[in-house]
Amino acid sequence: MNDAIRPQPGIMDIALYQGGKAHVSGVANVVKLSSNENPFGPSDKAKEAFAKSVHQLHRYPSTDHAALRQAIAETHRLDARRIICGVGSDEIIHFLCQAYAGPGDEVLYTEHGFLMYKISAMAAGATPVEVAERERTTDVDALLAACSERTKLVFIANPNNPTGTMISAGEVARLARGLPPQAILVLDGAYAEYVEGFDAGLSLVEAMPNVVMTRTFSKIYGLGGLRIGWGYGPQAIIDVLNRIRGPFNLSNTQLETAEAAVRDQDYVAKCRAENARLRHWLAEALAEVGVPSDTSMANFVLARFASTEEAEACDDYLQGQGLIVRRVASYNLPHCLRITVGDEASCRRIAYAVGQFKGLK
Repeated sequence: MNDAIRPQPGIMDIALYQGGKAHVSGVANVVKLSSNENPFGPSDKAKEAFAKSVHQLHRYPSTDHAALRQAIAETHRLDARRIICGVGSDEIIHFLCQAYAGPGDEVLYTEHGFLMYKISAMAAGATPVEVAERERTTDVDALLAACSERTKLVFIANPNNPTGTMISAGEVARLARGLPPQAILVLDGAYAEYVEGFDAGLSLVEAMPNVVMTRTFSKIYGLGGLRIGWGYGPQAIIDVLNRIRGPFNLSNTQLETAEAAVRDQDYVAKCRAENARLRHWLAEALAEVGVPSDTSMANFVLARFASTEEAEACDDYLQGQGLIVRRVASYNLPHCLRITVGDEASCRRIAYAVGQFKGLK
């Protein structure tokens, strides 16, 4: 490589993001429980919209995403003008760092928070600051204590990935009120739909000038393969983000499928109820064989083992059984495995296999 051609400082310090494993060498018909996907897939209405979109593949999509923003606004009773759509919520996170953080600035996130917060901060030239949690739960006091005049963005996921824990609306509001005036609080609501009656901070966005919320269609809507997300925030911030958003960042297929998905809230409710039932069952079944977990409010369970060695050995055993879960050492949880809540057959199979590994089945 030409030594004169160099990336911006800090880019080569970014560790490549490793997604959930999907294959096991030499094992066919694996059950993938590593990426928090909806085992039931998208709704029939979303699949129908996807199929119809084939007739528009030669057409450029809209640049303003008006139809999808209107559907989101009607579903959640929001102002469509304050919604921005992106390639997953990851792109909204990247926009925020690109627009509001740079060299000399700091971006705060919790020690078990989503890896893209750090990656996007570093890509913008900002300094990522990891803040300790309290028993795998966001610690508002620790975040406020870590803030300074250099703090530009504070990211929390609520519920959090990979812990599944969440903090109350009151605690989130306390965090927003306590931030320095130049800082934006970003509420990552990727798993918000799994919590019954939870607005993921939408009311706080309406009330505060320094709060932005992100959401995704990749989880409960079952559209992870299409990569669609959205954000909601103060008009001034959304206007800034739209200035750096690519005009055709979402295709017609993405836009039309997501619109159909968000309007099918009966399907969302069905998935939420089934996930809650199976999540409770799986957590109880794992606890019975000596593998505890915190109460999860998302679509996965963070299984805790006695040591890193035991967690890795269990993962190796599960892979041999054709069961793929997620090691989370990169999230500072080397003694844990994150297990997606699959369908009933998958949940029963994983619980039985962990029991076998522990010598109890």
